[in-house]
Amino acid sequence: MTEQHTIIELDDENTGLAYEAMRALRPHLTSEDAFVSAVRIQRKEGYRLIASLDSAGRVAAVAGFRQMTNLYAGSHLYVDDVSTLPSARKQGHAGALLRWVDEEARRLGCAGVHLDSGTHRHDAHRLYLGSGYVIPALHFSKTF
Repeated sequence: MTEQHTIIELDDENTGLAYEAMRALRPHLTSEDAFVSAVRIQRKEGYRLIASLDSAGRVAAVAGFRQMTNLYAGSHLYVDDVSTLPSARKQGHAGALLRWVDEEARRLGCAGVHLDSGTHRHDAHRLYLGSGYVIPALHFSKTF
């Protein structure tokens, strides 16, 4: 039997609830206020934030994403972040978030979902591959 997960979309009023779960992936986030401010800026660019709740109603995992259109993929959802509290891992929260994102992409008429993942995140890669994602390219970046 598959455990049911409650997924909610967070807004400006409750974004802070995602801070601890997001910090598991983004340890450079040093305060809840800075996190909320950054999310507010990203929301102006279409960023959305969803959370998977544990049985007590606390945020166990989060995913941030945005709708984009570009020449190589057409209209798609791009997942910026998927992060689970260490104490809540292996409980299906991240998979539930990815299924929610898939359904939202279909609802919006998107051609698919894309994401990048750090090369060292092997558990995440197993989850993505097991969720139907493929590795079609390498991601390159340059920092200034």
